Amino acid sequence: MKIRCHRWRLFLSLIILCTALLPATTHAEVKYSTYTKDSYNNQIWLQPAYFPLGVIGEDLYTTDPKQPTIKTPSPLRNPKDIFIDVKNEVYIVDTGNNRIVHMTETGQLLRYITLPESPLNKPEGIFVTKEGDIYIADTGNKRVLKLDKDGKMQIEFKRPESRYIPATFVFDPAKVMVDERGFLYIAVHGGYEGIVLLDPKGKFQGFFGANKTTLSPLDALKRMLYPKKMYANEVAKRPETINSVATDKNGYIYTVTGGMAKSDQLKKLNIKGNNLLRSSNKTFGEVVNGDVPIGPITSGPQLIDVAVDQSGNMIVVDQQFKYISHYDASGNLLYFWGGASAVGSSQVGLLKSPVALDVNARNELFVLDDQENIVQVFRLSEFGQKVDQANQQTLAGYYEASEKLWQDVLRMNAQFTPAIMGLAAAAFTKEQYPEAKKLFKEAGNQEGYSDAFWQIRMKWLQHNFSWIASLILFSGILYMLMNKWTSKSRFREKWRNRQRTRNNFLLNCKHVLYMMKHPIDGFIAIRYEGRGSYLSAILILLGVYASLVIKGLVTSFSFNASTSVDIYSIFTQFFIVWIAWVIANYLVSSIYRGEGRFRDIFIGSAYALVPYLVIGIPLAFISNVMTMSESSIYHYVAQGMIIWIGLLIFWKIQCIHNYSVGETALNIIFTLCTMLVIGVLLFITAGLSSDLVSLIYEMYQEVILR
Repeated sequence: MKIRCHRWRLFLSLIILCTALLPATTHAEVKYSTYTKDSYNNQIWLQPAYFPLGVIGEDLYTTDPKQPTIKTPSPLRNPKDIFIDVKNEVYIVDTGNNRIVHMTETGQLLRYITLPESPLNKPEGIFVTKEGDIYIADTGNKRVLKLDKDGKMQIEFKRPESRYIPATFVFDPAKVMVDERGFLYIAVHGGYEGIVLLDPKGKFQGFFGANKTTLSPLDALKRMLYPKKMYANEVAKRPETINSVATDKNGYIYTVTGGMAKSDQLKKLNIKGNNLLRSSNKTFGEVVNGDVPIGPITSGPQLIDVAVDQSGNMIVVDQQFKYISHYDASGNLLYFWGGASAVGSSQVGLLKSPVALDVNARNELFVLDDQENIVQVFRLSEFGQKVDQANQQTLAGYYEASEKLWQDVLRMNAQFTPAIMGLAAAAFTKEQYPEAKKLFKEAGNQEGYSDAFWQIRMKWLQHNFSWIASLILFSGILYMLMNKWTSKSRFREKWRNRQRTRNNFLLNCKHVLYMMKHPIDGFIAIRYEGRGSYLSAILILLGVYASLVIKGLVTSFSFNASTSVDIYSIFTQFFIVWIAWVIANYLVSSIYRGEGRFRDIFIGSAYALVPYLVIGIPLAFISNVMTMSESSIYHYVAQGMIIWIGLLIFWKIQCIHNYSVGETALNIIFTLCTMLVIGVLLFITAGLSSDLVSLIYEMYQEVILR
């Protein structure tokens, strides 16, 4: 019996041992979340696109030449840049220690580059060519150095001499990049003129890729109204400084900008300095809604560095909110992830002060943190790999080949907008236009939706043109014949001599049609002949409100990308603005020699909106048979309607109040200013009322508790 038990124990032990030796798959939860945004700017949660592999650069030592066996810890101190060469070897600019740390991709130290003959002083940037030449932005010494692959200094580039460089320009190189020709692109601290471009011998070739100066409406007004001397005393408005520069295997130049820049923080430039990203004036650098940065709050994301992977995707890191954003080669967002590490703790995957990043040949991402003094390494997850493969097929134009890959991505996350866009492009290529139209709308792509509808419309016209043309022709002939046969008929004579209605309400409604043809006479009739009524005016206002709702509901997606209509906010906004206009115009006119009564202003202001009924509703329905190719016609009609309404309002004020043209213009300006004052007073009153109610409630609570 004991022998049997012993055998069973041995058997179970063997099973447990074999199970333990079997290869196992682990699923570790990352400490950060990954997101994307759809075309409506809604934030969508994703599974991780990157998993952390580990940390390098934390175990660095130096040896004493006299005692080689003794190793002294020599950690990174305030590092500022990282570069990975063609051999996947890592170069870190160890700014605080005035050296370059050269190591393998696994973190094994190869050497320190210190230049004893000409020591580095607070270096901040590095670039290594395919041949192994090393370029260092030696910021503290105000120079850029070129070293050979053995670390020996070859050339020293100092502030270039040129009459095209301002005398106030300070050459403080922060980042450096070298193209295939050996030309140097140097990002300089405070260099609002752009990147300094030098030839291989150090001769100045010009400033490259400068940002545009952003002027606010107030700045533009000052520039227009101030004398030259007075405007010269204003604080100079200068472009934001470029923070970093990088290149890819195709020779494109990439720059990132922080500061107060609101758009184009990421640029993809050709050799002429033209931005190739199709999304012009687009904002880059993504942030999770509601996130508050740690430390001084600036205007928005502060992009500090950019890297380009082997697929041409652009990766930027935000020093303000600590997020890493990924965009494809056309500047479309793929996903973003990361976030700030908790104060007082260190978590793999979360960042404290990211300052630089780069990728190796396997698209592994290396992120340098100058507060933790480490490099975190990340690898693409299965989801990230699928997205990258599918997106490369789509960008290359192989839409059908990308279809299965995008379907796999959608099975992982059904809300991933780039996947929906990829499937829409595939359906369009296979001439499945109804499906493409539906997918483009789901992805929020108006241009693709319009193109798919154009194809559907063209096919329908090709199949039905003959009977449509015949119907139009025969209808025209029939109309002319009927008009000729009935021209002298009793029916038409009776219709012409019919008795006109004397109902006041119907007459007031008909006056709208008369006013459309003769606006000045129509408004004079409202003032001096008592035309119009409160009831007809209210009906017109309700009709305009209905037109606004119908416009939101019916207008084609090609011209209106909104997915929902808030009838309550439309009602509130429309009637508040309209009532404020009527009250403000009545108050101003009462003071400014106006002859119109409140009744005239109320009715006339309502009648002036009639073009929105006459044009707005038909235009909303007609837009559903139009594409973006006819957008000029659509916008011409829509803008013409607004101009018509504006003219009617102008003539209404002029006729009802008996003003001259100049007095009418002043009345409109004063009315708009009065509306602004009324809005401010209502805002203040509402705030004070809220505070008063809170005070009374607290006093009541105090009395009750006591």
